Amino acid sequence: MWLPLLVKRLNQVDMQKKGLQLTAEEIYDINNASLKDAIVQFGGFCTGEFISKEGLLLTNHHCGYDAIAARSTPQADYLTNGFWAASRDKELSNPGLFVDILVRMEDVTGKVLEGINAQTPEAERAKLVSERMKALAAEAKGPENYVTYVRDFFAGNEFYLFVYERYNDVRLVGTPPNAIGKFGGDTDNWMWPRQTGDFSMFRVYADANNKPAAYSPNNKPYQPKKHLPINIGGVEEGDFSMVFGFPGRTQRFMTSEGLKLAVETSNPARVKLRGKRLEILKADMDKSDAVRLKYASEYASVSNYWKYFQGQNAGVKRMKTVEGKVENEAKYNQWASADANRKAMYGNVLADINKGYADQKEYTLSQVYLGEAALAPAAAKFALNFVPLQKALKENKADDIKKATDAIKEASKEYFEGFNVPTDEKLFAAMYQMYYNDVPKSQHPDIFKTVETKYKGNWNKFAAEAYKKTFLTSPEKLNAFLAKPSLKTLENDLIFKTVNSVYNNYLTNINPKLQAARSSMDKATRLYIAGLREMQSDKVFYPDANSTLRLSYGSVKDYEPRDGVHYSYYTTAQGILEKEDPKDEEFIVPQKLIDLIKAKDFGRYADKNGELPVNFITDNDITGGNSGSPVINGRGELIGLAFDGNWEAMSGDLVYDKDYKRCINVDARYVLFVIDKFAGAGHLVNEMTLVTTPSPNASTASTSAEAAKADVLENVKPAVDSKTKVKIKKEERKAKAKMKK
Repeated sequence: MWLPLLVKRLNQVDMQKKGLQLTAEEIYDINNASLKDAIVQFGGFCTGEFISKEGLLLTNHHCGYDAIAARSTPQADYLTNGFWAASRDKELSNPGLFVDILVRMEDVTGKVLEGINAQTPEAERAKLVSERMKALAAEAKGPENYVTYVRDFFAGNEFYLFVYERYNDVRLVGTPPNAIGKFGGDTDNWMWPRQTGDFSMFRVYADANNKPAAYSPNNKPYQPKKHLPINIGGVEEGDFSMVFGFPGRTQRFMTSEGLKLAVETSNPARVKLRGKRLEILKADMDKSDAVRLKYASEYASVSNYWKYFQGQNAGVKRMKTVEGKVENEAKYNQWASADANRKAMYGNVLADINKGYADQKEYTLSQVYLGEAALAPAAAKFALNFVPLQKALKENKADDIKKATDAIKEASKEYFEGFNVPTDEKLFAAMYQMYYNDVPKSQHPDIFKTVETKYKGNWNKFAAEAYKKTFLTSPEKLNAFLAKPSLKTLENDLIFKTVNSVYNNYLTNINPKLQAARSSMDKATRLYIAGLREMQSDKVFYPDANSTLRLSYGSVKDYEPRDGVHYSYYTTAQGILEKEDPKDEEFIVPQKLIDLIKAKDFGRYADKNGELPVNFITDNDITGGNSGSPVINGRGELIGLAFDGNWEAMSGDLVYDKDYKRCINVDARYVLFVIDKFAGAGHLVNEMTLVTTPSPNASTASTSAEAAKADVLENVKPAVDSKTKVKIKKEERKAKAKMKK
């Protein structure tokens, strides 16, 4: 996950050996248009890319899911039926949605650390660093009022400034129905092979000067400095691939004790809590379309990481990551002890880090259950908005009361859109029951004693009374309270009382202990990573992901996840028909798509064999936040759209798996096929720049030997069942072995 600013110095030569035909300046340049100008951070949580000179933006279906769900109603259900704007005036606005476009990044390490050395007390260092980061960001805002921030890298060994332009007028242009955009659902999530059309399209609008502006019907489509041409010439194994986007968080420098804490304590707790949430949500969503639409986005988000944490644990165990870390840490200590100066600097850092994790372990469940249980019910999370009002009412400050009530009114708009009282009550009872049962009693908030004594520990009974009496269940009740807010009424509301008790208990009794443990680790972690880089001075290190723009380069590549199983690097539309199941909502296929596939009516989007490619895999390094990132070939053309990782490498946030790591992508040809042939929205394709230059490996693939290989494999296609468990046929294994010889 490389910083594009440093590509020329660190990566260009290696990238060109692998097939890159661009210069470093064509990837990142602040004076001239470059690839970085075509990439945006979408909504602060995903990635998108411009695919036309008229601001047309491509991202994942699951990245646009919130916006699509918000614009959907039972009468106009865009999630189920899809949506395609026939003209610009039909494109749908999305209040609150924004994109950030990078203006520049700058290494400011020298400015942040000026005058700071090994003798600087840690508290003074932290204060100086924080003040300088804020000052540099404020200075960079300039008259344009850019969005700016400074982020630390390598645990505070380096610092970089990032400057963005934020555009707030982002309109929905098109989305396929769930049956395409989410084909395979939870069953296929994190799995390969896939046949999912995970894409949606938006358009960014700007004022008459092409600058950021609030939504206005007078705004014009944004004209990007750079947009990506789309290559429909084909993708072959071994092709160069580059993923350009905003990976969220990785922790690959974490020590063995940190891994143990995640694998043995926090991950199992998250899986348990999310599993119960999914069970409750699914039961109510299946009973009502209105409830389904309210919770569709939340369900998808909860499910995604419910499965992720399971895969992460499985990957860490399979790779024996903890054991590998222990071995490497022993080598580190040996290296540090071999020199008096190194021993003084680095000799105790691992011991200090491991003590910090040991101190955290006692309170880890309290931390996990706060976010995953206590704040899981919508009413409980919304109730936190009333803490400032409570303070203002106690102090009887009219201005602060008005400010707090105005903030609550604004927050309530989104709250009531995704809220169903019976569902939330069930969540409240279940989540707090689990919190009560699983978190050590010595760390319980005071409200739990009330439930024990007054309600005999019956959380269902407590929840029923809380939701019956609260003013948080309807706009009418809420507005009546806010018109004349009363401290007594607020503090007697059982939902607020519960959340306030849990929150105060965490702030007073839990968080200080966690922060103390982490603070004691900060210096040790910074020195540990500095020592690693010194110890392996011949190695080029990349920093952990932190939601800043990165690129990953690799190639299109198949893999063999276990003995006797081979996964091809691509899938076709035939796999959609093989998985199709009209009785399973995850594998329903629209009739029009079935008809197009059976007729092989793929138009110019078919491959050289007349098939329609759907998904393909590369060995690019991605994580959360990379969703929607463009997959770019060696000529700087879009060939696909990253949307998922594979189950075998779910440990990726903690350790990179060089053998199994795969990035799952929607083939650009399938995206265009759905827009053009399925949706009939060819006018959108017409504004894109399409190229048909074949893959650089296409000529190799057409030689007689490779043609023979293709013929053999065509006749022994692996069977695919509806749960994506592909087992290679005996004949294919023999054929492959024979061709290798």
